[in-house]
Amino acid sequence: MKDLRIVFMGTPDFAVTILKHLVENDYNVVGVITAVDKPAGRGRKLHQSAVKEYALSQNLPILQPKNLKNEDFLADLKKWNADLQIIVAFRMLPKLVWAMPKYGTFNLHASLLPEYRGAAPINWAIINGETKTGVTTFFIDDKIDTGEIILQKEIEVKEDEIVGELHDKLMYLGAGLVSQTIDLIEKGNVKTTKQPDLEEKSAPKLYPHNCKIDWSKSLNDIYNHIRGLNPYPAAWTNINNDDDEISAKIYGVSKEFENHHLEPGKIITSKKELKVAVKDGYLVINEIKLSGKKKMDAASLLNGFQFSENAKAL
Repeated sequence: MKDLRIVFMGTPDFAVTILKHLVENDYNVVGVITAVDKPAGRGRKLHQSAVKEYALSQNLPILQPKNLKNEDFLADLKKWNADLQIIVAFRMLPKLVWAMPKYGTFNLHASLLPEYRGAAPINWAIINGETKTGVTTFFIDDKIDTGEIILQKEIEVKEDEIVGELHDKLMYLGAGLVSQTIDLIEKGNVKTTKQPDLEEKSAPKLYPHNCKIDWSKSLNDIYNHIRGLNPYPAAWTNINNDDDEISAKIYGVSKEFENHHLEPGKIITSKKELKVAVKDGYLVINEIKLSGKKKMDAASLLNGFQFSENAKAL
């Protein structure tokens, strides 16, 4: 019998899979906390988080606080009388919240902590060319992703894997790890490990500036950067095409190692192939989205768009 009263906190699809796993395996989820509805799209209609949509479908009680220290929110949270709180892709909690339940609050993080603390661990693991990553459960403390580790599970990162694929693998791996963690807590068998103070590999939030491709880097570095942002938020570049500057998002790519004397960024095209010279070869672009156009394969783009002889990715 799974008796622990659990409050779940999360926002995106990644968190939905964990919540769904708990509900479908008869864990006693007594309430859900998620982000406030936000205007989105052209009509600026209010958009519900993925977690809220799922919670509504299951008739789970929901709180959407703007301020996590608000007295009314804290009073409502207390009424749920949680034994344990679980956080998956939410936000930093004040001690008033994370210390409230009898068994505390634990977080699922999509990296092998202490590596890749921060907002975008799955992306940065691929961008940095890691060959393994994983998921970690840890008890929340007053800093970001620094609490004592409960459990970890490792997974291989394949050489051609994109972040969308790895995201889904870690999501399902994480669901199982959350179950294991709850069961240990319920049985009183938790043994935690203190995290070392390691800040070498962080996972900061993704912004346009750190998604832009640096064509002076090596072919492997550029390749990893692009697959670490595919499909979202997508690596991008500016292209100078006969003094017409356009921006492009780049998705599917492959590598050609070759010695040449071309300047990094030079665009080479044939009837069906689009590639960019880099210092140790060529980045072959298989899927691209020019500003104002649909995402398409390179052959389809070249069918209706012409790059000049001097075209260059900047």
